[in-house]
Amino acid sequence: MAVKAATIGLGIMGQRMVERMAAHPGYDVVALWDPNPEACRAAQALAPGATVTASAEAAIAAADLVYLACPPVSHKPYALAAAAAGKAVFLEKPLGVDIADSEELVARLTDAGVPAAVNFTQAAGAAMTEVTGAARAGQLGTLMGADIVVTYAAWPRGWQQAADWLRFRAEGGMTREVLSHFLFFTERVLGPLSVVWAKPTYPADPALCETHLMAQLESADGAPVSIMATVGGAQPDRQELTIKGSAASRRITEFHVNAASDGGAFHEIAARPTDPRMVSLNAQLDELLRCLQGQPHRLATPAEALRVQKLVETMLRAG
Repeated sequence: MAVKAATIGLGIMGQRMVERMAAHPGYDVVALWDPNPEACRAAQALAPGATVTASAEAAIAAADLVYLACPPVSHKPYALAAAAAGKAVFLEKPLGVDIADSEELVARLTDAGVPAAVNFTQAAGAAMTEVTGAARAGQLGTLMGADIVVTYAAWPRGWQQAADWLRFRAEGGMTREVLSHFLFFTERVLGPLSVVWAKPTYPADPALCETHLMAQLESADGAPVSIMATVGGAQPDRQELTIKGSAASRRITEFHVNAASDGGAFHEIAARPTDPRMVSLNAQLDELLRCLQGQPHRLATPAEALRVQKLVETMLRAG
């Protein structure tokens, strides 16, 4: 039987997931909630069989799976309410912004024993699967570290403007929203990381999020991970992770384009999907079903998301 799903938070990501869940045979979108009536109407158009509930609590009560696509500070109360009711939880990243709160959230989700995962969108993707497999098989040689480069002309990007919270320091910024994905990917390959040093740059307005970040992290083996992230200037978006090996390296661009080098120019090693977002979300939903069934899965665990959050918040508070 299809899993009865509720979505709390119907902004950009919430609507995308509602659309994919509604088209996936493993899910039945039964409940929607957001404080914004326009967002509710837009989401219901994507899942006409779903009910817009009067409250988040009513949405939780109607479903077996609760997907949280609301801003990070709302994750803990809604996730714990769902877990207390015995419902499975699928959270957007970042897990949260307050480390102590997120530590408590992870501990209480574990104690509740409900299925729980966090939506780092590369987790089930072909690129992460290939790179982690190649690294474990020794095809990359000795792992030498990683480089992460992210540059944007403006933040938030044009398509994110409706999510106004993304421009504020309290919950938003490119480090939480984008760099977290590549930190998760890197930890899957190199293992847990720690921050060696970091230098974030903020605007004069203390309410606004970072515009630049330079940082160096390292693995337990001492492999360095370098980060350069900037906002500003007339340029296309650049989102790039390079996993460096002594025999071969992999470069992931735009979250899914996988290219290899053995010392020469990087060359793409897989055909690009026609609709990469649809492919990615479908893969995540397939893995989520495995999680719900108690089977091994590739999704990020809450504990992994907490590790990434600790790296992110350490860097943002440095300098």
